Amino acid sequence: MSTCKFRLSMIDAVEFLRALPDSSIDLIITDPPYESLEKHRAVGTTTRLKHSKASSNDWFEILRNERFPELFTEMYRVLGKNTHLYLFCDQETMFVAKPIAELVGFKFWKPLVWDKKKIGMGYHYRARYEFVLFFEKGKKKLNNLGIPDIIEVPRIYRGYPTEKPAEVSEVLIEQSTTPGELVVDPFMGSGSVGVAAARLGRNFLGNDTCEEAVRISEERLLAADAKLWEPKVADPNSGTDADLQLAIRF
Repeated sequence: MSTCKFRLSMIDAVEFLRALPDSSIDLIITDPPYESLEKHRAVGTTTRLKHSKASSNDWFEILRNERFPELFTEMYRVLGKNTHLYLFCDQETMFVAKPIAELVGFKFWKPLVWDKKKIGMGYHYRARYEFVLFFEKGKKKLNNLGIPDIIEVPRIYRGYPTEKPAEVSEVLIEQSTTPGELVVDPFMGSGSVGVAAARLGRNFLGNDTCEEAVRISEERLLAADAKLWEPKVADPNSGTDADLQLAIRF
């Protein structure tokens, strides 16, 4: 029997977080659709297509830099005492996100590097890596101090837009949680963080504003033998605060 329960929602990420109780989350791993993606797309350093090659998915709505203060404020509030936050981003967004996160209370440790093993698109030194910003609330020791700050996992080709391999999140989840704890991704995309959580026996709450992302994520989690959390929310688009709070209680 699976030891992973999951619940998915389809609302604005900040509103999703606002509906969760204080100090109720053990780990957040997320990849916001940051503003600088629009610049990369304009010059062809990421997909120029309106739709993903792997599906009919439209490119996601961008999270403007001006929304980072409310996003980090809510992530800090819902994380429990002595927990971690991992934020995927590029080199431009790192300089925007870091000072805002520190202002709301997070301690910034360092940028981890996801080495994608193969070169990507670009003009001025083609991209092969992505940053994962490592933040801490309180003080929490990593589970394995021998893990390096470069995570080498091949990129995914022709997948969901900006899809991350579940293996990258597995490293982060193993480092920052124990089995049975709760992992959250407010911008889950195709659900790779949830899949990693399921593989490792952690519970998962995911959210995305894209209907197809929710569908794909649910299919992947069920295939990983994760179980839907009860009680069910009938309509994730109109879920109340009470609905989402119930969804994370055993």
